[in-house]
Amino acid sequence: GKIIEVLGHKDDPRVDILSIVKAYGIPTQFEDDVKQQVDTIPSEIKASDYKDRMDIRDWPMVTIDGEDAKDLDDAITLSRKGKNYLLGVHIADVSEYVTEYSPLDKEALKRGTSVYLVDRVIPMLPHQLSNGICSLNQGCDRLALSCIMEVDPSGKVVDHQIAETLINVDHRMTYTSVAKILDGDMEERNKYEDFVEMFELMKELSDILRHRRHERGSIDFDFPESKIILDEKGRPVDVYPQVRNAATKIIEDFMLCANETIAEEFYWREIPFLYRIHEIPDHEKIDKLQVFLQNFGIYLKSSHDEIHPKEVQKLLTKIEGTPEEPLISRLTLRSMKQAKYSAYSSMHFGLSTRYYCHFTSPIRRYPDLQIHRIIKDKLRGRLEREGKTEYYKEILEDVARQSSVCERRADEAERESDKLKKAEYMSYYIGE
Repeated sequence: GKIIEVLGHKDDPRVDILSIVKAYGIPTQFEDDVKQQVDTIPSEIKASDYKDRMDIRDWPMVTIDGEDAKDLDDAITLSRKGKNYLLGVHIADVSEYVTEYSPLDKEALKRGTSVYLVDRVIPMLPHQLSNGICSLNQGCDRLALSCIMEVDPSGKVVDHQIAETLINVDHRMTYTSVAKILDGDMEERNKYEDFVEMFELMKELSDILRHRRHERGSIDFDFPESKIILDEKGRPVDVYPQVRNAATKIIEDFMLCANETIAEEFYWREIPFLYRIHEIPDHEKIDKLQVFLQNFGIYLKSSHDEIHPKEVQKLLTKIEGTPEEPLISRLTLRSMKQAKYSAYSSMHFGLSTRYYCHFTSPIRRYPDLQIHRIIKDKLRGRLEREGKTEYYKEILEDVARQSSVCERRADEAERESDKLKKAEYMSYYIGE
């Protein structure tokens, strides 16, 4: 029962969130051996050292993120190829710096994910990497792992190439700015006039991909997330819903497309891989949901205790805009299983697809970093040459388990800190 650390007085700014961090056992400091390794990593790259990479620095390229994002791990290129679209999703090549078995790698696996709390980010990788050499910052040469896809007018990926690339981002865009451009805001359009056409093409392709996903039964729970604004003392001064605009949807659609393309390729190549799976809901839960829905005169179709994602999608469309929508959406979501990582590919129920993985955020999620290594070993012929296939078979189940556990922990801590700040915000209005 010895006190090992004093976090501070209960009224000190930010101690409340820190106590949540500690309660969940989320590591906040990096050990010395990790810091030493970071010091050996260069802060800039010399393009001449990477002659063997596909050099696409002259492709018009943007990142689109939130205003306050510092870890930019995905960049986009898009052009026409005849009637088709050529979509490039370029992801920071983090595995080039975070090498296997190194202190950085062990620490990243232990953390599993970055944790985004109301007042702070607890990164999976130290800031020098996550905001520096690994972040696809505007105007800097960077290493990337690219998935370049040819998409036909119906939204089907007809051809793709995975390559280690050398890139340079032209503009760091924000969701707000791209949404304004798409809404016809002249000031923004003039500011980025060379790129307006590309953004409009993005919107066009995004709508096609979204429609294709909708057709096959993908479920879109559109719960607004809360944006909580704190003052310098860590007190909440405003809470408002973060609305998904056209630009957030574009990035979502392109990332989903790349994740599916990569997962399907490696599934058919029968290479050990890390998938993101979402199992079919338990029939007991669906039974309960059906009974509940009948009170509203809604019938949910299922056969042999199995339900198709399309039925859930129809249900959500049916209740859209009704007073009971929030209640029914929440209960439907609770009847679903939680998505998790797995060394075996299986249905992703929510997206209604057979193949899915997380490839697009290696700065903030360990599974993405793990599959980047597998992809690069494949590209460089090391799987066969160095017998790495067996090695991956051995480790992937543990990596999947650890990543899923850390993801849960991060989700719970994030939810807890949100609830805390919302309650604190409302406490100023007691009696009103």
